[in-house]
Amino acid sequence: MVQLTELLDYTDDLLEVERFHDYCPNGLQVEGRDQIKKIVTGVTANQELLDKAAAEGADAILVHHGYFWKGEDPRIIGMKYRRLRCLMDNQISLIGYHLPLDAHPIYGNNVQLAHKLGLSVEGRFGQGEPAVGMYGRLPEPTPVNSFLDNIDSILGRTPLHIAGEMDAIQSIAWCTGAAQSYIEQAINLGVDAYLTGEVSEQTVHIARENGIHFISAGHHATERYGIQALGEHLSQHFGIEQLFIDIQNPV
Repeated sequence: MVQLTELLDYTDDLLEVERFHDYCPNGLQVEGRDQIKKIVTGVTANQELLDKAAAEGADAILVHHGYFWKGEDPRIIGMKYRRLRCLMDNQISLIGYHLPLDAHPIYGNNVQLAHKLGLSVEGRFGQGEPAVGMYGRLPEPTPVNSFLDNIDSILGRTPLHIAGEMDAIQSIAWCTGAAQSYIEQAINLGVDAYLTGEVSEQTVHIARENGIHFISAGHHATERYGIQALGEHLSQHFGIEQLFIDIQNPV
């Protein structure tokens, strides 16, 4: 068991939340019980995750995509009302970490995806300080189809692929989630391929006209691993129970 305030102080410090100018508040978003025995982790705090966490007797829910995003309707009505009421009726705290979780060098989404796909990390790129995108390489030049098959096998999702000029991939840049706009920065790095979660219409043309392999492997699929790693660490550090619940999302 751990006090909610102790859990928050530790995790905020671990992820260095004060370094980030984010689109949402990081850390505690909805306050529940003072003491935490069990946390449920998930990618996004949707209603299905909330309902399953309540059924599991969770004291807190830890997610990558929480609430109160810049520009959203501030009124507590409709879907937002139902979600918040579920949390408060069950006295469950909601804790969310967005960019700090993308960027963390041990528990972050990008470094965890690198571990899953066998990528070495050589540096960072993208906007912000610290930048959340990473670049590096595969252990050896890998045929494109073999790399795509590996993504499909590990992430459980067939990636969208825009073919580049090279028959094999070794150098690669990546950024989980909706980071398709980073493709031009990836091109400037001179890598063979760029991997992210989502794709936009113009991304296809940029990739084709610059001869770089572009791979869209899913926003949800690429961002499952940071929150799992963080939850497992907190469980071990504080001696509390944790459970990752994966709510499938085709995007």
